[in-house]
Amino acid sequence: MKLLSVHDPEFTEFGRVVDGYDLTKIKEALMKTPCPQDGTIYVASDPAIEDLPEAQALGKILFGGVPFEFGYCNGCNTKLNALEYHRNSEFNLPVGGDCILLLARQQDIAKDHTLDTGTVKAFCIPEGTLVEVYATSLHYAPCQVQESGFRCLVVLPAGTNADLPALPVDAPGEDRLLAAVNKWLIAHKDGGTAAGTFIGLTGKNLDVTCDLES
Repeated sequence: MKLLSVHDPEFTEFGRVVDGYDLTKIKEALMKTPCPQDGTIYVASDPAIEDLPEAQALGKILFGGVPFEFGYCNGCNTKLNALEYHRNSEFNLPVGGDCILLLARQQDIAKDHTLDTGTVKAFCIPEGTLVEVYATSLHYAPCQVQESGFRCLVVLPAGTNADLPALPVDAPGEDRLLAAVNKWLIAHKDGGTAAGTFIGLTGKNLDVTCDLES
């Protein structure tokens, strides 16, 4: 697997780089969030970031007036483990160092809702770069570049990833993938995800420490 950049032409199929906004205060607040060294932490909505005037103005622009949430995913991770998608774009911004996104296309999900990890591509987001990850791009927790881990802003419509009432065990079709509000999840059998999660990633559980081309 080749490590690409979000500035490479290949990224345009998965998302875009967002320029032209003053992100200084948002980045400063994100740098103050915890960064565990033994896993990852996800916070969907962090008032310390979300309530900033800069964040309020940016959120209204990014989602065109739809209610939004500013949170983060921080920590140490090198593996794919799972892939998720939403019915909308997600915006990411790493601070304090670069991070890697492992991305796949929703169009490549098979009729039985499985996905071959051989279709996954790796993209590096340089520190301080805001990107939009399109709704059709499967993604999950970022992977670290530096040993100290990563801090990554996550901006989504309000309520995304909130707890969802359990669905019937025999839920049909795509419904089997619904793991939280506005979150459809396909996990790898070696990914360590919660019981009841749909296991549908076939092939290797990719690891950026050994699966990236030198």
